[in-house]
Order: sequence, then structure tokens, then C-alpha cells
Amino acid sequence: MDETEFWEIVDSTREAAEGDPEDQADQLVERLLQLDPDSVLDFSRHFESRYNRAYRWDLWGAAAVLLGGVSDDAFDYFRCWLIGQGREIFEGALHEPDALAELLDEFDPDIDGDGEELGYAADEAYEQLTGVVAPALGIASQPAEPEGTPLDFEDETALAERFPRLSERFGGD
Repeated sequence: MDETEFWEIVDSTREAAEGDPEDQADQLVERLLQLDPDSVLDFSRHFESRYNRAYRWDLWGAAAVLLGGVSDDAFDYFRCWLIGQGREIFEGALHEPDALAELLDEFDPDIDGDGEELGYAADEAYEQLTGVVAPALGIASQPAEPEGTPLDFEDETALAERFPRLSERFGGD
């Protein structure tokens, strides 16, 4: 599976789910069940490599603005959700996290920003296809610490200065 096919699967499942991350995860499992097990592992490698690439302080700060604060686990789920938004939004956010203010049509923190189930979809499909747990993917793990300069997620003023467009559009009260 190449990168184009990976993103086509992500896009088609998001569209079928009408943007609902939980429904998208179900759609993704169903779509992956149409592939052979090796292709499911390829999909998983693409997903994991992007998930690891998004382990960055600046993206974590953007998530904190969007979600009104974000724990370690919530940032993990945010990264899955971000991949689920498709190539344009994912790559745009990596290029400049504050650009999410323009890239996202809308954002409802009660629905959006949590794609936990998307992170498990390939594993679930692989197990359904083969009856066994997916093997190690053979790719590097995420680093011990996020890339970049740490941010103080409790300092709303600093976050607003670092992410002015996100703060203006999606920030607190």
C-alpha cells in the first residue's frame, strides 16, 4: 500500500462517517477487512508513522487550545483524530499548527479531537482477518519526549500568543 492509497482509505471512511470519529473507526475496520492481512499491516505502518510524526510540542499546544486543555492520553487520541481528518489537514497542521484555525471548517470539542478508536482500527481488522494479534510493525517508536520546545499548557496567555488564530477562533470563553 502506498501513501496515496492510505490517504484515500482515510478520506473515504471520514466521508462515509460524515466526520464522526467513532463511526469513522467502524467504517475503517470494515474497509480494511476488504484487504489482505499484509495490506492491513501496511496501512497500520502508515498510520503509526504519521502518529509518531505528530508527537510534537507545538501540535500538543494547538490541541490544548482546541480542547481547552489536553492530557497525555487526550493528545494521543487527538493525533489519531488528526490523521483521520485527511492528508491536507494533517500535513497543514504539521507545517503550522496555528493554521488549523483555517483548515478546520468547524470543531466541536465534544465530538472532534478524539480519534482513539481510529488508532485501533487496523489492529482490530487484522485480528478479524487472521485470528491473531498483529505482529510488531518494524518501525521506530515515537521518541521519549515530543519534538520541539516544551509549552506550558496552563498558561493561556502564552498559548494565545503562540496560537493567535486558533485562540481567536476556538479559544475559551
